Amino acid sequence: MSKIGEKLIIVENGVTVTIEDGKARVKGNVGELVISFPHGIDIIQKERTIQVKRNSHGRKTRSMHGLIRTLLSNAVIGVVKPWEKRLHVVGTGYRVKLQGADLVFDIGYSHQVIFKKVDDISFVVEGSNKIVVRGIDKQKVGEVAMKIKKIKKPDVYKGKGIRYEGEQLKLRPGKKAKTAGAAK
Repeated sequence: MSKIGEKLIIVENGVTVTIEDGKARVKGNVGELVISFPHGIDIIQKERTIQVKRNSHGRKTRSMHGLIRTLLSNAVIGVVKPWEKRLHVVGTGYRVKLQGADLVFDIGYSHQVIFKKVDDISFVVEGSNKIVVRGIDKQKVGEVAMKIKKIKKPDVYKGKGIRYEGEQLKLRPGKKAKTAGAAK
């Protein structure tokens, strides 16, 4: 049995969950999400809890059990308090700014890089080098943050680029360090 799939989801006040025709509609004060689930999965709703059960023991149904429970739990949390990912733009002269709803990066290229606004996702720029990506869908927030990070991946020698807040990079020694060690 799936350990994650068996956990109950506690629905907070202000959140309504409606289950109909293979879809769960989660509505809160921040927004609304719809999660579809496959045929072998049943969602049982009681007063303030939701339980995800499977009605067959097929391989696909077993693998979807924990996933559907996690997606539902993330939706219940996200419609009350939006998910967020924080990114840092690291490097001399590297900066980011908001232009309307789009992000504009100066990151060492001969031109500015513009990252267009994504539906249901909001951007906040703190200072000139910190970005906060917010939204009610955890999966979409992570996907957008990864696309932003791919604009300029951190350099393995100097660490310059876009990275997650708190991300630790293992920097490689440069050519000087290698030749200095060999001369001894």
